Amino acid sequence: MKFLVDNQLPAALARVLTSRGVDCQHVLDLGLAGATDAAIWDYANRNDCIVISKDEDFLYLAKNPSAKTRLVWVRFGNCRRSAVLDAIERLWPKIEAGLKAGDRIIELR
Repeated sequence: MKFLVDNQLPAALARVLTSRGVDCQHVLDLGLAGATDAAIWDYANRNDCIVISKDEDFLYLAKNPSAKTRLVWVRFGNCRRSAVLDAIERLWPKIEAGLKAGDRIIELR
């Protein structure tokens, strides 16, 4: 499984996941920082990536019946980077289980 972290989440998230052995990049690393959501979604689709984002627009893209790309939708309110990283670390087993079960959208709260 490959992951693509969107702009609304810290680049440190991609680094933390990579250090755990997860194939993960941040949009900044790919020159997609200024890209539209549709362009990021298209990149993820073409490269078989699972998008990790706080952006609700990706939810609508993922709900499209023809969508192949999957979404980890982060619903935490505004919080420090460390809190986001800790929460995703804590919830990672839920993310993996949902993806292995074939879930197209995994909502984290």
